Amino acid sequence: MTDWTFQRDRIRCFRFVRCAFDAGTGVARLVYAFDDGPELTETITVPGAPFALEPRRAAAMQRALQLLHLIAGVSYYKAAVPEDIRIEGEGIDAGTAALLETVYRNGLGEFAYRNGLELRDRIRFPVADIPPAHVSEGEEAKTLALRPHALVAIGGGKDSLVSIEALRAAGVEQTVTWIGGSQLIAACAARTELPTLNIGRQLAPQLFDFNRQGAWNGHIPVTAVNSAIMAFAAILLGVDQVVFSNERSASYGSLIPGTGEVNHQWSKGWAFESAFGDYLRSHVAADLDYYSLLRPLSELAVARQFAKSDRYDGCFSSCNRNFHILGERPTSRWCGVCPKCLFVFLALAPFLPKLRLVGIVGRNLLDDPALIPGFDALLEYEDYKPFECVGEGRESRAAMAALAQRPEWREDVVVKRFAALIAPKLDPDALRIEPLLALDDTHRIPAALWERLRDRFAA
Repeated sequence: MTDWTFQRDRIRCFRFVRCAFDAGTGVARLVYAFDDGPELTETITVPGAPFALEPRRAAAMQRALQLLHLIAGVSYYKAAVPEDIRIEGEGIDAGTAALLETVYRNGLGEFAYRNGLELRDRIRFPVADIPPAHVSEGEEAKTLALRPHALVAIGGGKDSLVSIEALRAAGVEQTVTWIGGSQLIAACAARTELPTLNIGRQLAPQLFDFNRQGAWNGHIPVTAVNSAIMAFAAILLGVDQVVFSNERSASYGSLIPGTGEVNHQWSKGWAFESAFGDYLRSHVAADLDYYSLLRPLSELAVARQFAKSDRYDGCFSSCNRNFHILGERPTSRWCGVCPKCLFVFLALAPFLPKLRLVGIVGRNLLDDPALIPGFDALLEYEDYKPFECVGEGRESRAAMAALAQRPEWREDVVVKRFAALIAPKLDPDALRIEPLLALDDTHRIPAALWERLRDRFAA
């Protein structure tokens, strides 16, 4: 297709062309195209090849591969968001189509808002006339006798490290898993001194050319893609758990005046976890558990857990500016100005000695007048919650109120301003931190494991 050029507004169709896995090399190829344009091939590489799969697990692997192909396509679909979506080869049932429409519509919510697009009625996945032979509509996937072992996603921040240590304490066999080549994540993974798995992901290079040629661009549901990759890897490796570390605060988005709620981290929320976990059980493998270990906790409760150990103080980073699709800037683990840096500093402050926290981040962010607008957004004071993976406004307000009562923090400029200007306008009962540390009962954690962890997370 040498004469084909990307013209965003003229594209009419997005095609899921095919997907394939080479068990000898561990490389999966996911192929897409716009209209009759060139094939866009993404590769996923799972270490451990060659893989020898008995027939039932090989069939489940194919189902997991198709799911990965369909979800990962969001990275390419967003470039032009055409109304015509085509799935070539084996079609999908109504349950799969419903999951995909939920993921694309909600996962692209921030993308649509920022680009002024309305996608709700645009995204329709075609349902095959005859349900696929492997799992018919309403039929349950079979158990695979997967071995008890967890693939635990690590992102380099505090949350996944809390999960890893909790699973270690509970005696759960685990492999610390990440996708891509981040040096920061690799350093944290090494610090766990646990088995590791680094899965490779290479996007189709044409996507970056399309971006330069005017493609729509913006946030995608990365956690949904990573979840599909790890579910695929779990089937290949024959393990029965895929574990993420998304707390309950992730389910709440930014309230935009005139628009409503837009959730930057929708695929970290309960709605996605519940739908995706149920789908894996019904369509891929009945004994594959997908859950977030931190779902019962708020961001503040996670911060309290992290504060119990200084094992990762010198390697973890919750600064999103360090992670980029084309690489990272690891010269400093904390930029000290982005919403994520500000929120993590604020969330940890009630639970860490001041010197320890300042030593981790490099400076006292709560004593910098230039950061007041950023903290106001976190507080949802005359602003809305930033499009970042940060906690709810009520968590930020409760943390700030707690600091305003402490001699070591209350004279810092941001805290002092909160106490004088913002706190008097708020209900004192809504500023209490203790209710936000209570555990929630909405989660997918296996019952036996939750019984072993409940007391740990409650303290």
